[in-house]
Amino acid sequence: MSESSPGIGLESGFQTPMLVREEHGHAVSVVCTPDIEKKYVHHVYDAIAPHFSSTRFAKWPKVAGFINSLKPGSLVLDAGCGNGKYLGFNPDCFYIGCDISAPLSDICAGRGHEVVVADAVNLPYRSGFGDAAISIAVLHHLSTESRRRKAIEELVRVVRKGGHVIITVWAVEQEDKSLLTKWTPLNLKYEEEWVSPSSPRVRSPSTITLESIPEASENGSNDVNQVEQLEIKRENGGQKSNVTKGVSTADLSRKDEHLRSPSSNEADHQEYFVPWHLPYHRAEVSGASASAIASGFAKKDDKKGAVVYNRYYHVFKEGELERRDAHDGIGNHN
Repeated sequence: MSESSPGIGLESGFQTPMLVREEHGHAVSVVCTPDIEKKYVHHVYDAIAPHFSSTRFAKWPKVAGFINSLKPGSLVLDAGCGNGKYLGFNPDCFYIGCDISAPLSDICAGRGHEVVVADAVNLPYRSGFGDAAISIAVLHHLSTESRRRKAIEELVRVVRKGGHVIITVWAVEQEDKSLLTKWTPLNLKYEEEWVSPSSPRVRSPSTITLESIPEASENGSNDVNQVEQLEIKRENGGQKSNVTKGVSTADLSRKDEHLRSPSSNEADHQEYFVPWHLPYHRAEVSGASASAIASGFAKKDDKKGAVVYNRYYHVFKEGELERRDAHDGIGNHN
């Protein structure tokens, strides 16, 4: 474990915002959350938190293996911890979780975990604080290239030299091609508004071979989706990275009314709305959900007996995580 105890590693305030580009003549900070994330990520997970948590308990073997490989006493920082299913997984380690969703953080705290509400692009830990950091199915909810890049930089920043980072994200390359037809691709208006103009549109050849790693499905999930995974080790002369591809679970009830034939350019899409079906019998279907339906933010599906929320996803192309790693100077160093 690090010499400092977990309780004194939190920064007293957030870091100075980093200005990254201009929009409409105004400088935009990477730590300023775009409205699309507030509405289709933050608000959604706040609304579905108890139901989402009830489906999230199975541990993905690759992530479990990573945590179990850590030395006893290691401090693990879980950025985007959700309901905290990995917090405390290896009893020989110490953990601090953080999530942007206060309801999910409350669920973690109720289970006795140490957790804070924080943004993945602005982690509230001092540099070099943890022995390892994990980011599981989080980066694909960030809507701009600069925010995804900053989130990776933050994960590397908060681990000590010699520490390890593991990242998993949803991938656009799916073994089951029909999955993409069940998601709603964002139209050009959204892409032009939310995706950075500097985002690469041409795939660079990968220099690292990706291997298939089967991941266990969550209980009750009908689909599995392909994910890309990045492991980073922070070393004295830089960072070494290794990218692998595996299969992780998709969310519940992904079969919906958006079934259609893919268009000729659909394979190029990386921005999607992925539905979450909140069953009518859930206690959450009241108050906030009623307001969401009234405002058009969510809709009722009487056939499935559920309130349907759309969640924003940027699905990663093969090698994209690796290119972000190398672009930011945290790739392979000799």
